[in-house]
Amino acid sequence: MVDGLIGIKVGMTQVFDGDGNVIPATVIKAGPCVVVQKKQRDKDGYEAVQLGLVEFIRPSRVTKPRAGHFKKAGIPPCRILREFLSAEEAEGLKVGDQILVHQVFQPDDIVDVVGTSKGRGFAGVIKRHHFRGGAASHGSMFHRAPGSIGASAFPSRVLPGMRAAGHMGSERVTVQHLRVLRVADQENILVVKGAVPGRNGGYVIVHKA
Repeated sequence: MVDGLIGIKVGMTQVFDGDGNVIPATVIKAGPCVVVQKKQRDKDGYEAVQLGLVEFIRPSRVTKPRAGHFKKAGIPPCRILREFLSAEEAEGLKVGDQILVHQVFQPDDIVDVVGTSKGRGFAGVIKRHHFRGGAASHGSMFHRAPGSIGASAFPSRVLPGMRAAGHMGSERVTVQHLRVLRVADQENILVVKGAVPGRNGGYVIVHKA
């Protein structure tokens, strides 16, 4: 079987354990996913399974090469495609097979969740890099400014990697070692402990740690 699934972040909630403790949790609609292609070592150089989230779109919304890719598999075009490593049990998988959440994950499994963080637009150094800033009063004239960005004589340039204002968010973020609290196979729901990156309704990749 594959080691992960494509999902959609539903939102956050809270779960009570047996002792009455409140556990913050995130609800993910994981799958169902369909096998679009199987990568083979002798042909592709590695072994993997390409999955598509069962969220079909019109063929006119995809490029012609990708439309041919789906046509070859005999599957309607999917919005999201991702590859997952396959184990020995994946030998029985065929193109077109559906994979459900309870076939991959069980309660108390440890998973990693990959998503795209929320976009914050153009942000300054205090919000983006947690700079302290200057005094707020007494005419300091230094409140939220970045300060010096380099010396003038040497090296007479701004060094690469300097922290500055710029676009914040919309980055690939991985949160590791989250525990699976519940698996609802009828609704394809996965509840994991803690927060995962991205907005509600955003796509995430859940795979075993």
